[in-house]
Amino acid sequence: MLFRMIVLMLFFSIHVSVAAIPKTIHVYVALCDNQYQGIVPVPKTLGNGQDPKNNLYWGAMYGVKSFFRYKAEEWVLQEVAASANPKILERALFKHKTEDCYLLAEAYDGQYIKTCTEDFLLAANQQGAIKVTHGNQELNFGGKASLLAYVGHDGLMDFDVSLSYKPISGAKKNVVILACISNNYFGPELIQAQAHGVVLTTGLMAPEAYTLKAVIDGWLKNETDSQLVERAAQAYNTYQKCGINGARRLFTSLSN
Repeated sequence: MLFRMIVLMLFFSIHVSVAAIPKTIHVYVALCDNQYQGIVPVPKTLGNGQDPKNNLYWGAMYGVKSFFRYKAEEWVLQEVAASANPKILERALFKHKTEDCYLLAEAYDGQYIKTCTEDFLLAANQQGAIKVTHGNQELNFGGKASLLAYVGHDGLMDFDVSLSYKPISGAKKNVVILACISNNYFGPELIQAQAHGVVLTTGLMAPEAYTLKAVIDGWLKNETDSQLVERAAQAYNTYQKCGINGARRLFTSLSN
C-alpha cells in the first residue's frame, strides 16, 4: 500500500512538473538594412540596420517589438537582460495574458543577417539552446523553444550557408519564416535540419508582425498547418489589401 502511494505521488509530481513548463516562442529578426542587404531600398530611417528603435522590422508600427507591444493586446512586454551577443542590438520578452507562454524576440544588427539566419537554422535543428531568467523562472529558447520564427529579408537569396546539422530522433521543430519566397530558399535547409515549416512563403512579401501574430494565435490553439496558413493569408490581406486569393497563394507549409 505504501509503495503504491509513493508511486502515485511520484507520478503526480512528474505530471505537474511537465504541465508547468511554459511554452516558448523565439523570434529571430534581421533588422532591415539598405546598406548591407540586397533589398529594394526603403526610407533611410526605416532601413538603418543599426537603429532598432526606428527599424522597419522592429520599432516601426508593424515591426515585431512595436506591434506586439502596442497592437497585440494579449501580450505584455516584460523586462529582459541584454544579450551577450554584440550582434543582437535589442531583445524583447513578452508574456501572454491568458496562456502560459513567453515570446522572446531578438533584433540582429542588419549587417549580420547571415549570422541571424544561421542562428535560426541551427535552432531549427534543435541546437543553440538559450536560457533566459525571468523572475524565478528559467525559460528555454533557441533550439529548445517550442516554436521558432524568422522575420526579415531572405538573405539566402544573397549568400549560402554551410552548417553542420545533427540527426534528430524525436519530434521536428516547428518554424515560421516570414521572408520573401522562403519556401524555395529556406526549404532545402529546413529539410536538412529536420525541421517542419509550419508557415512559409511562395513569393515577395512584407514580413510584418501582424502575420506572425495571427499564426501564433492559431498555434496556441493547436491548429493544423492548413489552418495556420489560412490565418496568415487572412491577416496579410487585411493589412495589405492584396485580395484573399493572392494572399492564400502566398503562404504554404513545407511538406517534409
